[in-house]
Amino acid sequence: MKYDFTAIEKKWQKKWLEEKPFTAVTGDKTREKFYGLIEFPYPSGQGLHVGHARPFTAMDIICRKKRMQGYNVLFPIGFDAFGLPTENYAIKNHVHPAIVTKQNIANFTKQLHMLGYSFDWDRVVDTTDPSYYKWTQWIFLQLFKKGLAYKASMPVNWCTSCKCVLANEEVVEGVCERCGSEVIRKEKSQWMLAITKYADRLIDDLDDVDYIERVKIQQRNWIGRSEGTEVDFTATNGDKLTVYTTRCDTLFGVTYMVISPEHPYLAQWKDQLTNWEAVEAYRQEAARKSDFERGELNKEKTGVRLEGIEAVHPVTGKHIPIFVSDYVLMGYGTGIVMGVPGHDQRDWDFATAFGLPIVEVVKGGDVTKCAFALKDDTGIMVNSDFLNGLTVKEAIPTMKKWVTEHGIGHPKTNFKLRDWVFSRQRYWGEPIPLVKCEKCGWVPLPEEQLPLLLPDVESYELTDDGESPLSKMTDWVNTTCPKCGGPAQRETDTMPQWAGSCWYFLRYMDPHNDKALASKEALEYWSPVDWYNGGMEHTTLHLLYSRFWHKFLYDIGAVPTKEPYAKRTSHGMILGEGGEKMSKSRGNVVNPNDIVAQYGADTMRLYIMFVGDFEQAATWSTDAVKGSKRFLDKVWNLAESAADSRELTPANEAVLHKAIKKVTDDIDTLKMNTAIAAMMTAVNEMTANGVTKGDMGILLRLLNPFAPHVTEELWEQLGFAAETGRMCCQAEWPVYDASKTVASSVEMAIQVNGKMKGTVTMPVDSDEEAVKAAALAVDKVQKATEGMQIVKTILVKNRLINLIVKPQ
Repeated sequence: MKYDFTAIEKKWQKKWLEEKPFTAVTGDKTREKFYGLIEFPYPSGQGLHVGHARPFTAMDIICRKKRMQGYNVLFPIGFDAFGLPTENYAIKNHVHPAIVTKQNIANFTKQLHMLGYSFDWDRVVDTTDPSYYKWTQWIFLQLFKKGLAYKASMPVNWCTSCKCVLANEEVVEGVCERCGSEVIRKEKSQWMLAITKYADRLIDDLDDVDYIERVKIQQRNWIGRSEGTEVDFTATNGDKLTVYTTRCDTLFGVTYMVISPEHPYLAQWKDQLTNWEAVEAYRQEAARKSDFERGELNKEKTGVRLEGIEAVHPVTGKHIPIFVSDYVLMGYGTGIVMGVPGHDQRDWDFATAFGLPIVEVVKGGDVTKCAFALKDDTGIMVNSDFLNGLTVKEAIPTMKKWVTEHGIGHPKTNFKLRDWVFSRQRYWGEPIPLVKCEKCGWVPLPEEQLPLLLPDVESYELTDDGESPLSKMTDWVNTTCPKCGGPAQRETDTMPQWAGSCWYFLRYMDPHNDKALASKEALEYWSPVDWYNGGMEHTTLHLLYSRFWHKFLYDIGAVPTKEPYAKRTSHGMILGEGGEKMSKSRGNVVNPNDIVAQYGADTMRLYIMFVGDFEQAATWSTDAVKGSKRFLDKVWNLAESAADSRELTPANEAVLHKAIKKVTDDIDTLKMNTAIAAMMTAVNEMTANGVTKGDMGILLRLLNPFAPHVTEELWEQLGFAAETGRMCCQAEWPVYDASKTVASSVEMAIQVNGKMKGTVTMPVDSDEEAVKAAALAVDKVQKATEGMQIVKTILVKNRLINLIVKPQ
């Protein structure tokens, strides 16, 4: 019978939808729960790509195995459907974003079914569904009520053509990535979330979770906690110039200061600066650059020296110059930095460019190349007055104490992490449930009025001054204040796409609840997520944001655990043939639909796991895909040759038990490629030995999580479904016997004077006399030793015996 993968896959996908073998049951105390989670996919118009298929397939394998091991498994799916790509498409094609979203979700869902994923389809969520975003709005209100949501004016990237705010990654070389127009910096009022108030806990609690180390490192580096000192310099006009430094021991090496182009002091000093025109021109130039461009370490150092105002060194009393330079960002630290060119590469580059003094204050530094020893606590202080002769380790606390006692500084813990800009001047996002009342200020909507629905608009274009399309909906905007009953206006900014993905894993636990984001019973039963796999590109945004929201919900008693995810792993990306990143422009994008049509979904799943180490980038190979298909053909043919017995073939017993151990262990450690290799080896050995249906029953269960369609079909054809009343995916996962992972007998080579004369099968670890006797019973050995004297026997245990002979 032919392996007709198209018919087989459609058959079993239909059966799974009808019989729902993957449904999770909240509160089932008879089984241990397992919650496996993938990242919330964005349903783009391009649909599913191999970048989705790799992590989705891996978690599907894990969850399928867990079910077969008896766990009550929650493996859900949903759609992160708000966002800019859909809105841009809607604007371009004059169609409502909701229609685009519905079409994209339908296509995405079809593709997910096509690949045979064992999602619990009764728990699907969609961030654009009002029954979902009602609770996103509810969480925002709780943040607002606790003072963690606030409005502030801040510099943003502004596209002069699109008339909208851009994220840093949407600005490329000073122009809009979408339209190519000039991008400038401008002040805009934005809603902010005070994630910085959770900075310490977001770092410290990483010790309590099972995340791969590189994820923890990225989180810690992004938050960027450092212990340092705030030191007050003074401008010659009397204004205080506060800087933050982790190395206050280098104060004697400060030879200049730098202020951010956005710092409010500059506008205040306009009449005191004799070169204001040059300063203002530089500020305008800096406004055209993104924070990313300005922060580039290797970029050319530019700036303008302030003429008319200098800084007074707080320790030496000397006057030092102040520069305005775009590498100092107002959003980081105090917006003013001290320059220590003898011991900082960036400062050395700047000082060299502007001919400023460079002073060595840590002995051993090479100030001509800036090869200094700042990281060496044993470095000795020089040119530093009362610090001279101290080690760096001794000098830091000494200077901290000195500046504190003299009232010019104090110890300070600082973070790189900034508060989260949470509003967007967009249509396709969650409405922010607040109104602005002239009398009462910002007032939250009563919770019983949620959800605040997104109204229909005639145009999704932003206004000329960059406001949301909602601002033109006067009937929707104008309302009454819930507090005083007076006139008020709704907030017309919407939430960012990140909002809905901050808590989706909680909604999966109880997706149809209209009284709470999830019931207490569901939250206590399923929390926390046992295993979450996602991309490294989301480590410092989505992962951090969702941990922040979860900790806040824990603080207000809404969830039972302080961390959302017990375990977090990550995957490498799939590169196009030739090792380049897949992109439409390169023409190397692999469409899963094409692979499934040509080779089948099981081949696609198998190959995407066999392509390489799951945590590393891997290169797509069409020829290798064919190899995965050949393996499934071999399994199919092997099943058709199986003898009608439920007993194991003795020669296959060790083969199968070794495979069970290897596949079980490898799935648990995300080594899917070596698990597949082990099954390929087992199939080769079983083909040589011959198989029974009993042998195939074990093989099919091992292979089922990887290739669910073909294994279900063979399970049914071999009679196991009728016999057990269960599908293969519902069968028990095989358990290995350690004593049976070692073969009871081995085939040994026989040599006479080093020349091969045959083989003999012997019990494992047979002694020399037994092997010698068996070897001498072999015809070719008898002929080779006839009339000869055996002078020596060489035994390599379990491998070969070599008889050394000579004429008698």
